[in-house]
Amino acid sequence: MNSEDVKAHLENTLLDCLIQVESQGNHFNVVVVGDIFDGKRAVQRQQLVYTALNEQISSGVIHAVTMKLFTQQEWDQRDQ
Repeated sequence: MNSEDVKAHLENTLLDCLIQVESQGNHFNVVVVGDIFDGKRAVQRQQLVYTALNEQISSGVIHAVTMKLFTQQEWDQRDQ
Protein backbone atom coordinates (compact mmCIF):
# COMPACT_ATOMS: atom_id res chain seq x y z
CA MET A 1 0.00 0.00 0.00
CA ASN A 2 1.44 3.37 -0.97
CA SER A 3 0.60 6.91 0.14
CA GLU A 4 -1.90 7.42 -2.70
CA ASP A 5 -3.77 4.25 -1.70
CA VAL A 6 -3.97 5.41 1.93
CA LYS A 7 -5.08 8.87 0.83
CA ALA A 8 -7.82 7.45 -1.41
CA HIS A 9 -9.04 5.17 1.38
CA LEU A 10 -9.17 8.04 3.87
CA GLU A 11 -10.94 10.28 1.35
CA ASN A 12 -13.63 7.61 0.93
CA THR A 13 -14.06 7.33 4.70
CA LEU A 14 -13.46 10.85 6.03
CA LEU A 15 -15.68 12.79 3.67
CA ASP A 16 -15.18 16.50 2.96
CA CYS A 17 -11.68 16.55 4.44
CA LEU A 18 -8.37 17.79 3.08
CA ILE A 19 -5.99 14.84 3.33
CA GLN A 20 -2.23 14.68 2.82
CA VAL A 21 -0.27 11.44 3.13
CA GLU A 22 3.46 10.79 2.96
CA SER A 23 5.09 7.42 3.42
CA GLN A 24 8.38 5.76 4.15
CA GLY A 25 7.81 2.09 3.53
CA ASN A 26 4.88 1.02 5.68
CA HIS A 27 5.12 4.07 7.97
CA PHE A 28 2.68 6.85 7.09
CA ASN A 29 2.45 10.53 8.01
CA VAL A 30 -1.12 11.76 7.69
CA VAL A 31 -2.53 15.28 7.85
CA VAL A 32 -6.31 15.54 7.88
CA VAL A 33 -8.24 18.81 7.97
CA GLY A 34 -11.99 18.83 8.32
CA ASP A 35 -14.99 19.90 10.30
CA ILE A 36 -15.50 16.23 11.16
CA PHE A 37 -13.15 16.99 14.09
CA ASP A 38 -15.21 19.89 15.51
CA GLY A 39 -15.82 19.39 19.23
CA LYS A 40 -13.68 16.26 19.41
CA ARG A 41 -10.69 15.73 21.69
CA ALA A 42 -7.36 14.55 20.24
CA VAL A 43 -8.01 10.90 21.10
CA GLN A 44 -11.44 10.98 19.48
CA ARG A 45 -9.92 12.47 16.33
CA GLN A 46 -7.26 9.75 16.22
CA GLN A 47 -9.92 7.07 16.71
CA LEU A 48 -11.69 8.25 13.55
CA VAL A 49 -8.51 7.79 11.53
CA TYR A 50 -7.60 4.48 13.18
CA THR A 51 -11.10 3.17 12.49
CA ALA A 52 -10.73 4.09 8.83
CA LEU A 53 -7.38 2.27 8.61
CA ASN A 54 -8.10 -0.59 11.02
CA GLU A 55 -8.05 -3.37 8.42
CA GLN A 56 -4.72 -2.25 6.96
CA ILE A 57 -3.15 -1.80 10.40
CA SER A 58 -4.44 -5.18 11.66
CA SER A 59 -3.08 -6.97 8.60
CA GLY A 60 0.35 -5.34 8.96
CA VAL A 61 0.15 -3.52 5.63
CA ILE A 62 0.43 -0.30 7.65
CA HIS A 63 2.92 -0.54 10.48
CA ALA A 64 2.78 2.98 11.90
CA VAL A 65 0.74 6.14 11.43
CA THR A 66 1.71 9.62 12.58
CA MET A 67 -1.24 11.98 12.55
CA LYS A 68 -1.78 15.72 12.55
CA LEU A 69 -5.51 16.37 12.73
CA PHE A 70 -7.14 19.81 12.49
CA THR A 71 -10.55 21.40 12.17
CA GLN A 72 -10.77 23.82 9.27
CA GLN A 73 -10.60 26.74 11.70
CA GLU A 74 -7.49 25.34 13.43
CA TRP A 75 -5.83 24.81 10.04
CA ASP A 76 -6.63 28.36 8.92
CA GLN A 77 -5.22 29.83 12.17
CA ARG A 78 -2.07 27.71 12.48
CA ASP A 79 0.32 30.26 10.95
CA GLN A 80 -1.18 33.45 12.32
